[in-house]
Amino acid sequence: MKYIPVSLVLIFCFVFGGIMFKSMTPLRCQALQQDDSIFVLTGDARRIPYALKKLDSLRYGNLYIIGAGAVTVIPNHTHINVESASKSTYQNTLAIKKIVSEKNLDRIVVVTTEDHMNRTLYLLRTTLPDTDIIACPASLTGMPASSRVQRWTIEYVKYIVTLLGIKES
Repeated sequence: MKYIPVSLVLIFCFVFGGIMFKSMTPLRCQALQQDDSIFVLTGDARRIPYALKKLDSLRYGNLYIIGAGAVTVIPNHTHINVESASKSTYQNTLAIKKIVSEKNLDRIVVVTTEDHMNRTLYLLRTTLPDTDIIACPASLTGMPASSRVQRWTIEYVKYIVTLLGIKES
């Protein structure tokens, strides 16, 4: 009986895990309630415009823009709040936790791009276990396939690193 090289097994596990990672990603925004609080993580130009469209469909909702550089791209609106100190997904999670605690929220909507959603949901659900977290992914449509594959691969590796306990990845 021949042995399968360890490197081949690792490659297979990585590829199979990547397929599973992509397949467990929410592809559509779940139903929103009229008073939802939407948290959008900065970092991709698609996210804020997508979140603003979602906010426009809510009668009593609020939008929290979380992350570095958010101040320069936001229209003046009474239902928009900006946190611009956090600089990583994990720091975004801590900023969201603080707001959820201060506002006594039991349900939040999170907007980020689809490739970034799994890691974001993992960090939020471990940080806010008693909060109902609704996924609302911004699509990567219109992006060349090679760029999408590259982004998904990077996020998959960051997800693995996060699962291993390194949150600042």
